[in-house]
Amino acid sequence: MAKNLWKEIGNTPIDFATLASFFPEYKCKYNKISALEKEETLLRLKQGLYVPTSQASGQLLSEGLIANHLYGPSYVSLQYALRYYGLIPEQVFTVSSITTKRSRVFQNSLARFEYVHTSDDAFSIGVRIEKTINGTSFLIASPEKALCDLIADISYLNLRYKNEILIWLEEDIRFNMDELSRFDTSILREYAKVGKKKNMINQLIKIIES
Repeated sequence: MAKNLWKEIGNTPIDFATLASFFPEYKCKYNKISALEKEETLLRLKQGLYVPTSQASGQLLSEGLIANHLYGPSYVSLQYALRYYGLIPEQVFTVSSITTKRSRVFQNSLARFEYVHTSDDAFSIGVRIEKTINGTSFLIASPEKALCDLIADISYLNLRYKNEILIWLEEDIRFNMDELSRFDTSILREYAKVGKKKNMINQLIKIIES
């Protein structure tokens, strides 16, 4: 039964109360769940939230799906999303997300998960559901929104001129400029209405359209 249970749950995070309900025969549910952790059947993501290990479920863990569940509402963005799309070359070791709640950081044995606050108005612009080859789905910023989020998140970054923005893209973050020409500027325009760094986003639009 247990093997079927973990395969049924798959790689979806599950809270303590739901887990406890699967073991009504145990008086002390904490001891049972702690034992499952020690057996490497469950991985604790934070207090009260777990996910079956890949060994138990037969499915690869999804950092994006875990990030969505760990703290929400949220979607994956910033450098993590840009790297996911192949838009920047450097490895990214923090799973970055955007949330309407206060900024937070969670560290577990899987990764470091960072959450950056944004306004309610800017939150939903350019967010998509990403479906992986193994059937996992999670919320992630579009390439356009991930770049907007990164510009907004870097407090010292407030470039006024096109050549300054091009230098930042090409040299500082080593952005894949071939993909920039394919950006949907309607997402950038919508973000510029309600998000931070309006002038810089508008200059970015001009670069893409020129």
